[in-house]
Amino acid sequence: MSQIHVTTTINGDSTEYLCDPDETLLDVLRDRLLMTGAKEGCGTGDCGACTVVMDGRPICSCLVLGAEAQEREIETIEGMADGDRLHPLQRQFLENAALQCGVCTPGILVAAKALLEKNPDPSETEIRYWLAGNLCRCTGYDKIIRAVQAAAAEMREASHV
Repeated sequence: MSQIHVTTTINGDSTEYLCDPDETLLDVLRDRLLMTGAKEGCGTGDCGACTVVMDGRPICSCLVLGAEAQEREIETIEGMADGDRLHPLQRQFLENAALQCGVCTPGILVAAKALLEKNPDPSETEIRYWLAGNLCRCTGYDKIIRAVQAAAAEMREASHV
């Protein structure tokens, strides 16, 4: 089986890799590019642990082939912080104790960031709806929702300065 050459953009950086035709984007990210933030929770697109953003839309990277990333814009959890400076969502997840085992956290953070870019002032219902595809088995969702609300408020305040 011959490998496919892919040129894409990941977290703002031009990236090239070779992948097998049947290799998932999740496997490419983790095994070839050593971006291990996205996790494989189910392998069927049901849990959201592998969520990344492709061309502005959250996707389950376990359901997308690595070859499909050709000429696409991919955002992963690795691109969320600015160097050592955490994104407000990451900081609020820590401050609100919105994580435990960490398997679901990268996918939830990536999905929440996509939500806040689309709607900087979501209601609790909108947050719950947007994150419905991301399952957490440890914390429940109240702390996660509070962390997203706190980050949204922080980001709105920062944009008015």
